[in-house]
Amino acid sequence: MTPAATAPEPKAGVEPHGPVQDTMFRALGVLRFVVLLNTIALYWRHDDAYDHPGAGWAVMAGLAAWTVFAVWAYAAPARRTPGLLVADLAVAVGAIALSPYVKGEGLNATLPGFWVMGAVLAWAILWRWAGGLTAAVVVSLADLAIRDDISQKVYGNIFLLVLGGAIVGFLSGLLQQMAAQRDRAERAAAAAQERQRLARVVHDGVLQVLALVQRRAADLGPDGRELGRLAGEQELRLRGLVQQDSRETLAALGDQDLVQLLVALQSAQVHVAVPGSPAVLPAERAGEVMAAVESCLSNVRHHVGRDAEAWVLLEEVDDGWVVSVRDDGPGIPAGRLEESAAEGRLGVQQSIVGRMQDLGGTATVRSDAGQGTEWELAVPRVVDR
Repeated sequence: MTPAATAPEPKAGVEPHGPVQDTMFRALGVLRFVVLLNTIALYWRHDDAYDHPGAGWAVMAGLAAWTVFAVWAYAAPARRTPGLLVADLAVAVGAIALSPYVKGEGLNATLPGFWVMGAVLAWAILWRWAGGLTAAVVVSLADLAIRDDISQKVYGNIFLLVLGGAIVGFLSGLLQQMAAQRDRAERAAAAAQERQRLARVVHDGVLQVLALVQRRAADLGPDGRELGRLAGEQELRLRGLVQQDSRETLAALGDQDLVQLLVALQSAQVHVAVPGSPAVLPAERAGEVMAAVESCLSNVRHHVGRDAEAWVLLEEVDDGWVVSVRDDGPGIPAGRLEESAAEGRLGVQQSIVGRMQDLGGTATVRSDAGQGTEWELAVPRVVDR
């Protein structure tokens, strides 16, 4: 659980509180009063048959007083201390221990009856399955200690108490964990939304100017090329600053941002142009797209030259994204890809075309002699299965 901003430090094994825990204790408060009324009603019906009915009524008064106090105490997270839990369990065990004195020999049921479940469930809510199981075992041992024999009914009640304590504790932990994950996801989504808004503003202004300077600076001579290099570096830094929070957000959701992955490919030879907003895909799909892009760049290095320049462009379309990888090399002769496939050389077919087809997308190549080569890799947001 994630503690609230004003919550005290957790004490001795007590988990930090949260809305789920507060709600469970409110429900437990109602349950405490219900089982208290049931316990008093059952005792009132048979009190004339007991050895010490006055002592029994004193126990009932004590249980009522403790119920009121416990509901008040558990209502505030700061009061949910180990001492309160131990005292709660001690009251339940004490009431069980007094049962033989009040009812006499051969009792069929303990004085508190189902009232003891309040303490067991409190342990389960705060200390999860281990706490619920521990409290249920302690109460069960106290119950068994005062009996001469164990009937099937007694065994069934004990079995249900132990099982219920463990299950409620497990569900308590699970609900609190899910609530914490939901809260983190909501905060991350809000932060990502604000980051996207800022990214659009910056992209429409500063980043576009820096990209323009980078493209045009080469025409200004050596000083212009240096200016273009500096503009490119600042563009990358600013883009990384704008998008720095989204990595953690997407990682928590199992997603990746193609914009960030493609920007990481930027180098002196590889020029990357991406939109200002994220292009989010599931991590596995994004990894396959990047593998196809890297295969395209690898072909540029191997067939055009290690110093050859390449341009990577990411565009958003109606149903997904298109990644274009272009070079200014000699191009691919007509029919060469088909010949390579026929010869058993399936590098392009498998590493680029095959990957995109597996993602439900397409890989299209355009190449003319002396005009360079351009791959268009289209990937949809969702694949229809």
